Amino acid sequence: MFGISWAEFIVILLVAILVVPARYWPDVARALARAVKFIRSIVWKITDASEKIKEQIELEEPINEIMNTTTRDVLDAFSIKKPKQNKKPSRSKK
Repeated sequence: MFGISWAEFIVILLVAILVVPARYWPDVARALARAVKFIRSIVWKITDASEKIKEQIELEEPINEIMNTTTRDVLDAFSIKKPKQNKKPSRSKK
């Protein structure tokens, strides 16, 4: 959990109990509960969004393959060579 061991977590908890007065414990507990609920909702939203992105990518993969094969077939049928892309622009000498 966040890179700390259970022993360290217990020490932090004991220090917090000693530092925070007893009358504030319910307020601290409510604040921690709200923070945990907020973090969980954020994690759920991120997980949901990533699942939707994965599904969209999986739907687009067959379409991309069809486009590539169709383009290759058309180029072969008309004996058209794909234009090569120049990495460096040519400069005319003056």
